Amino acid sequence: MPRNSRSQGPGARGQAHDLKRDLTRKIRIVLGALLALNLIAVGLVLFPPGGSADDLERELATLQSQIVQKRALLERSRLNVTAIEKARGEGDHFLDDYFLARRNADSAILAELTAAASKAQIKERDSARTTEFIEGSDSLSMMTITANYEGTYRNLLNFIGELDRSNQLLIIESMAAAPQQGSNILTVSMKIDAFIQDESREPAPKAAQAALGEEAR
Repeated sequence: MPRNSRSQGPGARGQAHDLKRDLTRKIRIVLGALLALNLIAVGLVLFPPGGSADDLERELATLQSQIVQKRALLERSRLNVTAIEKARGEGDHFLDDYFLARRNADSAILAELTAAASKAQIKERDSARTTEFIEGSDSLSMMTITANYEGTYRNLLNFIGELDRSNQLLIIESMAAAPQQGSNILTVSMKIDAFIQDESREPAPKAAQAALGEEAR
């Protein structure tokens, strides 16, 4: 004969109640987890980790603007480097063309002045030379020649023209001319500057330059 619920004992009813309670708890846990996941999903939609779509667009625009600025800065830097290299090359070329080598500076300047005086037909008298390093450089120096000449005004103009056409960089620092009594001959005193580079000096080794740079920083 089949058993009904009334025929079950107290223990069976308690066990059924516990199973029902466990099932309810599990359902609640699953529902709570689903609710939490839904809330997280909603939060991600409303507040994405990287910001909203508008925020991301603004950030993208800012980054693009920064990229354009950086590229422009890089291009300016490249142009500056090119200009510096060009100026350096032109400076070296200028030194090679117009600065005398120290080993033959005296003889070269003497020969240049003598040749100019001969072409201008002006008479050379006594002369003296002094050499000093150019401030800020230990390889470039300036020679000052103090020389006296005699000749006519035309001879003097011709001499100045010869110095101006010289292949060397000769600069007349000062000049004084006085006529000799009873003649058209002038007594002329000049200070002439010439420039010298010391080829024996070599640049400091790269390691030493790097060390100096570290010390400066």
